[in-house]
Amino acid sequence: MTALTLSTAGAATLRADALVVGVAKGAKGPVVAPGAEAVDKAFDGKLASVLETLGASGAEGEVTKLPAPSSLKTPVVLAVGLGPVPEKDEAFTAESLRRAAGCAARTLAGSKKAAFALPVEASEDAEAIAEGALLGAYSFTAYQGGEKDAKNAKNGNGPKQPLAEVALLGAKPRDKAYKAAAERAIALTEEINRARDLINTPPNDLTPEAFAAVATAAGKEHGIKVQVLDEKALAKGGFGGILGVGQGSQNPPRLVKLSYTHSKAAKTLALVGKGITYDSGGISLKPAGHNETMKCDMSGAAAVFAAVVAAARLGLAVNVTGWLALAENMPSGSAIRPGDVLRMYSGKTVEVLNTDAEGRLVLGDALTRACEENPDAIVDVATLTGAMVMALGHRTFGIMANDDAFRTSIHEIAEEVGEQSWPMPLPPELRKGMDSPTADIANMGERMGGGLVAGLFLKEFVGEGITWAHLDIAGPAFHEGAPFGYTPKGGTGSAVRTLVKLAERTADGDLG
Repeated sequence: MTALTLSTAGAATLRADALVVGVAKGAKGPVVAPGAEAVDKAFDGKLASVLETLGASGAEGEVTKLPAPSSLKTPVVLAVGLGPVPEKDEAFTAESLRRAAGCAARTLAGSKKAAFALPVEASEDAEAIAEGALLGAYSFTAYQGGEKDAKNAKNGNGPKQPLAEVALLGAKPRDKAYKAAAERAIALTEEINRARDLINTPPNDLTPEAFAAVATAAGKEHGIKVQVLDEKALAKGGFGGILGVGQGSQNPPRLVKLSYTHSKAAKTLALVGKGITYDSGGISLKPAGHNETMKCDMSGAAAVFAAVVAAARLGLAVNVTGWLALAENMPSGSAIRPGDVLRMYSGKTVEVLNTDAEGRLVLGDALTRACEENPDAIVDVATLTGAMVMALGHRTFGIMANDDAFRTSIHEIAEEVGEQSWPMPLPPELRKGMDSPTADIANMGERMGGGLVAGLFLKEFVGEGITWAHLDIAGPAFHEGAPFGYTPKGGTGSAVRTLVKLAERTADGDLG
């Protein structure tokens, strides 16, 4: 994990492998951002001109390397684009700082130490830069080891190691607000990166049992009570949805409950995550080309797991319960078939019309169980529908809820922490499409508005009077393109920041 230090050293005096400065896009060319005054002076006040000559404009995501003058203690200056110059009396947004720091950290992979001299006006800016740098430095190399690769890495031919240390300039190491910001950034990003590791782990290694073992170990480490229901306990308890989805696999399902409690907590927040460790589609097999990334179908459970651990590490004055509904959806002689009827934990029966609509089945059981504890609010997170990707694209998750104010609150929180989201409706007329002549409800409805239909299905398993929201993260949970900002290729840890901030708001008595 990349180390973070708050440094009082000046940009011109700190020894590092590289010095990161910000450059903004001005009306007449690139503009050197605050924090880089000493660097600009080392270039005789001509840093912006030099960057423009090299083709830099200050656009977001743009990175320009140039050799440092002899008066600096670093051999390389890395100028990273912050986007447009802020309007008068405004500052760079936290997200622009976060993304710029992420770009810089990715570019500096293989370096031992980098000094970040980006604009810092308050502890919130320092926290955003720290988050971006620590998330941007992430890489998943667990399966690239071995003696041959180790030799290649040593010779510079193998995968580069992440940037080893981020020295954040302009922060105040002795200031309580800055120290708290750094500690929060470290705890949060370590758990997001742990979620990314889980999502990126091949499904032959991350089975439901293996995921449950990871949760159990983390619980012991951070004082979180963990309860694991295996296939026998699930059968005894009547969890027909989770059992049904998992019955086609030789790796049996699990339901994991993580309980973080605080002595001063006045509220309880329940989080439920879809944890399909591999989704083949079951008997309703996915077509060729759609299976390769289905290890990511447990991203919701990874986000819930990370959020609960982060809440514990931050010592939030709120009770947070996480429910991980873990199963592997495989076709076999024992798999559920289209036309089968499952009896859910709630007692409601579901006609399975499509075995690839399995996430809502495991979530239905987990939601009912979570509601039995009467939390003040419940949020489920899932890579649930391709329809949501069609509606919102690959970077935005949808939010549905049975309470408009709660939905709005979560959307505002997501915007605040830099996660793209959009509020979505639950049109009651779509419910009729799930009517079944055989069971209480079918697991499929109208094709158009499929993401909303899935939300309506889940709503059926939420207890009366309980505030609930559903986050469909199918788009942003797994990034298949080139890295950007602090977002890597592969698992992203989508929704973790939103869930943690929601827990913080709940602790402060502002649930929404």
